[in-house]
Amino acid sequence: MVDVKTAPNASAASGTAKAAPGAALLEIRDLQAWYGESHVLHGINFDVRTGEVVTLLGRNGAGKTSTLKSIMGMIAKRTGSVRFDGQELIKMHSDKIARLGIAICPEERGIFSSLNVHENLMLPPTVRSGGLSVEQIFDLFPNLKERLSSSQGTKLSGGEQQMLAIARILRTGARFLMLDEPTEGLAPVIIQQIGRTIQRLKSEGFTILLVEQNFRFASTVADRFFIVEHGKVIDGFANSELQANMEKLHTYLGV
Repeated sequence: MVDVKTAPNASAASGTAKAAPGAALLEIRDLQAWYGESHVLHGINFDVRTGEVVTLLGRNGAGKTSTLKSIMGMIAKRTGSVRFDGQELIKMHSDKIARLGIAICPEERGIFSSLNVHENLMLPPTVRSGGLSVEQIFDLFPNLKERLSSSQGTKLSGGEQQMLAIARILRTGARFLMLDEPTEGLAPVIIQQIGRTIQRLKSEGFTILLVEQNFRFASTVADRFFIVEHGKVIDGFANSELQANMEKLHTYLGV
């Protein structure tokens, strides 16, 4: 069940950003996608501006994760337009999309369970310059430094696995990050740390597209929200408009 009853004040989402978001970095128009014969996206439309955090909200199965995978070229059959920094991605393979500076942190985290923290951090390829160094990663996630060589992925806590998953995509040089359910199943103290990390990344110039079921968490980090239902974006509003839209959110997200 999505908790929309106790959203914090909208001002909390401003974080430590140094500058207001800029022009649209990602523009999606009439995005359609299929898994085999199953039509899962039915005309997605939204944009993400440079330097902001945007959250996709919606019930399970609404099409949020499929939207991220379509942006990344991980769904073979898709039509419409996905433009990133002026370049059309709809016919582009995922490896070329990654080289533009886009990365996805999947819900299942995707770390190598048989490798330790250091080995996982050494594996991601550098697709662009500007990737975070291991020292910068440890500054963001000091917990990982404590587990550097002693713990295989399977022996990390859920929170440590999520930190490692985010750390791995930061090593690639990507500046546009897509995070799929980063707080799922985590303890409140770890969720707070993930929130601080997102706000810090935003303040350092990263642009973030977030899929999140934890609405209370999303309301502390996102600048704007889009509601996805049955493979379409049916509504959207800024963080400053949250309180005025709470009744609609109950309708959209309540179980």
